[in-house]
Amino acid sequence: MKAKRLSILGSTGSIGCSALEVIVANPGRFEILALTAGRNVELLAEQIKKFKPRYAVVYSAKEADELKKLDPLPGLEISYGQEGLTQVAALPENDMVLNALVGAAGLMASLATVRAGKDLALANKESLVVGGPLFESEIEKSGAKILPIDSEHSAIWQCLKAGKSDEVRRILLTASGGPFLKREKSTFKDISREEALAHPTWKMGPKISIDSATMMNKGLELIEAVWLFSIPPDNVKIVIHPQSIVHSMVEFIDSSIIAQLSNPDMKLPIAYAIFWPERLPSDNGMIDLAGAGRLDFYEPDEEKFPALRLARKAAEMGGTAPAAVNAANEVAVESFLAGRIGFVEITELIEDILVKHVVCKQPGIDDILNCDRDTRQKAYDLIGK
Repeated sequence: MKAKRLSILGSTGSIGCSALEVIVANPGRFEILALTAGRNVELLAEQIKKFKPRYAVVYSAKEADELKKLDPLPGLEISYGQEGLTQVAALPENDMVLNALVGAAGLMASLATVRAGKDLALANKESLVVGGPLFESEIEKSGAKILPIDSEHSAIWQCLKAGKSDEVRRILLTASGGPFLKREKSTFKDISREEALAHPTWKMGPKISIDSATMMNKGLELIEAVWLFSIPPDNVKIVIHPQSIVHSMVEFIDSSIIAQLSNPDMKLPIAYAIFWPERLPSDNGMIDLAGAGRLDFYEPDEEKFPALRLARKAAEMGGTAPAAVNAANEVAVESFLAGRIGFVEITELIEDILVKHVVCKQPGIDDILNCDRDTRQKAYDLIGK
């Protein structure tokens, strides 16, 4: 079997590292064409020596110089920034690109991948949250496929195989509830950075950990599901499931519900995407159902977690509204992690931005990029005040 040529964007993050572990466990199945990182140059250099890619991309010229000094492979082509990312995403040699970048910074690379007609294994949900309106026509033209890596969207993708698209009644998107599911709302103003970073189930990077604590992560996943599965926002229901064993469900028009279950291990959805259409033999995520004992489900409290309401509103507004919510959220999370705002101010800032946003209903790429830039500036201005 010919090795699949794969570029990994964000190879030093948790998803990127897990993907490389899956690849190591299956020798001969992949050729790593490119690896990219932000500022974690030392880990990237170690990955380069092990996987021997032809291309590497880092955050800026400073990190590019640092990487060169670490004596990477002879002949390695090193570039940086958005231009470098989009170039490796569009490489004609790629069979697949895995986008594990964080935030809206992943959008242009995802677009470059599908425009090049390459399959996109997508862990960067913000690509579809921000640029959802752009992808449908690009995929129609190029024939590329988007293969979701988020555990919830991978679960939905698998469940949808049980019926036809016009037989789907709704998607049931599960959420762990994050670290503050049982905490009193009146104490949210006292939540510290350390408390918000302590997720009870998943080990993740700081940005997604804070998104999980506010439940904006689930709101963004709702918007992503709308574009990924061509389903109206009203047909996506969020359900709290603290055990994180049922990763999502699909209800069909005959009232049958199909669920995908596994222990919370990201290697399973990563493997499902990068080996698609093959299902890989693996022990990752195996469940002892008797040992699990019980599976609980609850309605989410949108008063306690207003991010869910705001994300759904943005999905209903459409156009540039999701891009505005995402930009405001990224600025708010960055500011919370830096100690400039409190925990409850994250969603207060997002709501302030959304209420005032003037939606462009049928945006092009320039409209989306301008929205992202302008919203960030407005958010910084509000924080400054």
